[in-house]
Amino acid sequence: MRMIDHIFENPEAFAHEYRATLEALVGKDFRDCSAQDQYQALAQLIARKANREFATSDSENKKSDKKKIYYFCLEFLLGPLLDNYLLNYGVRDTVKQGLADMGIDLEELIAQEGDPGLGNGGLGRLAACFLDSMAAEGILGFGNGMRYHYGLFKQKIVDGRQVEVTDNWLDKGYPWETKHPESSVLVRFGGEVVRHEDEQGHYWFTQEGGELVKAVPYDVPIVGYGGKSVNRLRLWSAEPAHEDFDLDAFNAGDYAKAAKFRTDAEAISEILYPNDAGEHGRILRLKQEYLFVAAGLASIIRNYKYDHADAGWERFPDFVGIHTNDTHPAMCGAELMRLLVDEEGLDWDAAWDITTRTISYTNHTVLPEALEKWPIETFRRLLPRLYMYVDEINRRYVESFPRDIDNWQEKLRNTAILWDGQVRMANLSVICSHSVNGVAALHTEILKRETLHDFYELAPEKFNNKTNGISPRRFLGNSNPSLSALITSKIGNGWLADADELSKLSAYYDDAEFLDAMSASKRENKVRLAKYVLEQTGVEIDPDSIFDVQVKRFHAYKRQLLNIFKVMSIYNRMLDDPSYKPHKTTFIISGKAASAYTFAKEVIRLINSVADVINNDERVNDYIKVAFIPNFAVSNAQLIYPAADISEQISTAGKEASGTSNMKLMMNGAITLGTLDGANVEIAELAGMENEKIFGLKVDQIEAMRARGDYFAWDVVNADPNGIGRCVRQLTDGTFAGLSGNFNQIYDELMGNNDYDLVIADFASYVQAWEELTTSYDDQRSWQRRALHNIANSGHFSSDRTIREYATDIWGLN
Repeated sequence: MRMIDHIFENPEAFAHEYRATLEALVGKDFRDCSAQDQYQALAQLIARKANREFATSDSENKKSDKKKIYYFCLEFLLGPLLDNYLLNYGVRDTVKQGLADMGIDLEELIAQEGDPGLGNGGLGRLAACFLDSMAAEGILGFGNGMRYHYGLFKQKIVDGRQVEVTDNWLDKGYPWETKHPESSVLVRFGGEVVRHEDEQGHYWFTQEGGELVKAVPYDVPIVGYGGKSVNRLRLWSAEPAHEDFDLDAFNAGDYAKAAKFRTDAEAISEILYPNDAGEHGRILRLKQEYLFVAAGLASIIRNYKYDHADAGWERFPDFVGIHTNDTHPAMCGAELMRLLVDEEGLDWDAAWDITTRTISYTNHTVLPEALEKWPIETFRRLLPRLYMYVDEINRRYVESFPRDIDNWQEKLRNTAILWDGQVRMANLSVICSHSVNGVAALHTEILKRETLHDFYELAPEKFNNKTNGISPRRFLGNSNPSLSALITSKIGNGWLADADELSKLSAYYDDAEFLDAMSASKRENKVRLAKYVLEQTGVEIDPDSIFDVQVKRFHAYKRQLLNIFKVMSIYNRMLDDPSYKPHKTTFIISGKAASAYTFAKEVIRLINSVADVINNDERVNDYIKVAFIPNFAVSNAQLIYPAADISEQISTAGKEASGTSNMKLMMNGAITLGTLDGANVEIAELAGMENEKIFGLKVDQIEAMRARGDYFAWDVVNADPNGIGRCVRQLTDGTFAGLSGNFNQIYDELMGNNDYDLVIADFASYVQAWEELTTSYDDQRSWQRRALHNIANSGHFSSDRTIREYATDIWGLN
């Protein structure tokens, strides 16, 4: 691990370099430049330093035997990088002072940076945290993903509804990336497989015809904390393989036809998660998945042959680890086999040994319906040669399957790759990997017991748990400057490199001065968030109210519906009983629903409709308010987490793999109100059940209830006419219809499916837990201690710890 001196000796040295960079970039005196110009120049200066450091260390690493880890993920939710890299390089104060001497405000420049549209939710943010931690730990870890021209979408709220607006995140360029056309890879779709044979009877196959696309890499530097190492995220963009401009069509005025060759190719990397409700969208999604897998693996093979020409292929797993995050990169196993056999001439058995020792797989869901599957005919038509490898892997798996175990036919049916006309990508991932891990203790147990049970019985040694983590640099160091400064003043800044040092804060559980300072920091963050909410929504919220926060992707099992039912019930109770005055609370909710996920979008509409009623009702709005923050992203998440008092983690027990917002909120001193699901279990164990508020049915209770078949939502609704029963009726009785109509679809989904996600079943327990928790807020000293217990025990959830476990247990690193 290399240590480097600070990249700027002092503020004057920085200002000299910065002024030269700015004026060279813009061609104007720095005083005549806009804030955006000034940001672009600063980002390019830091990126140039990082790229130079990467080039130096990469040259040294080529001479060593250090293993490289390639992390394949379809999402990398990086968030803004400037502030993070200034912290990691240890030059934030130097740069701030140098800019101030020039009359420039660093905070204004940081605010110019948008969110790269390279990810959507927890999957992508986890991948970004892992890259950060690999660099911080000195691991040669390289991301491999897609460079989307447009992000998922920008979310606006119009009449309470989610409206999707194009996320043109590249409109001002991206100063952190460097294009490398010389490292492009050609990727072929469609066509036909042709068999060739020589005079000696040796035969081989080629894929010919179809569509040839050029995958062009763009590299983004990943700066480790302390400047210890700089790694790289490689993002692939699709371009036409050849210029094929139709001049005749252009001259005839058919401009679309003239440029069709470019449009068809570029569509592959045009947008994150194209709507796959139609066949064209599904094919585009499959093209994305293959392009970043094929290009990434081709690049790895090329580098290996250059760096280790004398090592031989059998040592490939000693120098290369390929980690597949979720099932989007599931084709890595089959594609690596194709490259080793078709391109490099290895025999099947040798290639298979190399492949399975190289590839590892992280599962992110216990929901069988969420495990990716592709119709065989679609897969075979688009990827004919790769399908032959998938088919052969499956054939050999089926042939070798043990027939001397109980229920072997059912186990084979559950674990085969090809079944019922589908390619089952999770099964492909498991079979091609030497390691399969879940992302929280409970999640991994459910994988072993249910979702991947038959695989676990066949090869228990493959399975392990790696509880997720988050970067303490970004989600405490960058996000919460006031609390970070307070912590550092007491225990030093070692926690930025080793988050376990946060446990030293336990010495301050009874320190009134520290607890009061922590409370003052929380209020400062609440004032900051209140200002942002007012700017974005027009809703004025009270920083002295409890901030009750649920921020995450919208999904039925995450139960934002349960949250808003609670708010509706509080409102109803206040109207029925004017003497009932709950503790002043602001309910803050944020998150996006997938564009085709109509139920989730209806829940967003319900939340905004309830907000419209409550926020404008003078009978209640001194005590409760609802704020839906549009367009949830890393940048505004960094405002929300530090301001939260209550962390809503209320998914149906057994459904959430891990969660990471629960960790981010914990690290910022919020108290968890949640079910025993995902990493909530470990949060409660580490911080103490007495410092969280747990409610609801547990996994074993839900399983037993479903097995009995004796739960009927109607019975609960009818037995509680003024509580949950009233909330259910209000979906269709016009109470909250003033903004955009009733909510019949939610009603039908909820009652027609007998409350599948157990919103109604957990409602009473949830409301009681919320009331007990908010009542305890009056004892501020006790609340502060509980918040501090959470912060002091949050170090376990550092992504540095997670990555060290991956490194030793899965990737075989020291």
